[in-house]
Amino acid sequence: MRRALVAEFLGSLLLAALVVGSGIAAQRLSPDDVGLQLLENAAATAVGLYALILVFSPVSGAHFNPIVSLVDAALGGITWRHFALYVPTQVVGCVTGAIVANVLFDSAPISISTTDRATWPHGLSEVVATLGLLLVIFSLARTGRGEKAAAAVGAYIGAAYWFTSSTSFANPAITIGRVFSDSFAGVAPSAAPLYVLAQLAAAALALPLIRLLYPAVLHEERTA
Repeated sequence: MRRALVAEFLGSLLLAALVVGSGIAAQRLSPDDVGLQLLENAAATAVGLYALILVFSPVSGAHFNPIVSLVDAALGGITWRHFALYVPTQVVGCVTGAIVANVLFDSAPISISTTDRATWPHGLSEVVATLGLLLVIFSLARTGRGEKAAAAVGAYIGAAYWFTSSTSFANPAITIGRVFSDSFAGVAPSAAPLYVLAQLAAAALALPLIRLLYPAVLHEERTA
């Protein structure tokens, strides 16, 4: 368990650092082109997430996301004790990663974001983005294709930056972490509860869909 928690902390820290840090870099490198900033931020996140999953999945499953851990526990993939320990570890890791990113770019370690994203399209975007992420992850995990998760998750998140108005947070821990950076990737504290509620709603929608589309017996048949 200790190894898994260290992996979740480090993975969450590095995930937040790459999301926030690449956002700051994009702002500075392309100050007059928001579209290019988003492209740079999305590309770095997609590629970095691919690498992080490869590094940490053998140790902890590379969740870095309380919603993924919640659904995994509900499906019996991890124990509820694991879930209870994973969640605070992921949140602390993401907050720490945002602080690290700020420092790397010579900004104040903590700067509360003023970017207000609290509208109903943003909330709906988080439901859609999180639901899609969960389907990608658990469709692979429950059909014997877990080795493809790193590429699939990275690709999905990179794409979801563009087809959702929220730019696809899809993760309560990273949502909380991004509050602590008043930069391109930041989100105002007032918007964070909407995002987390939307992500939880996506988990509630995903569970019956995963059970329907990818029953555990399917995994057994493919690996028999």
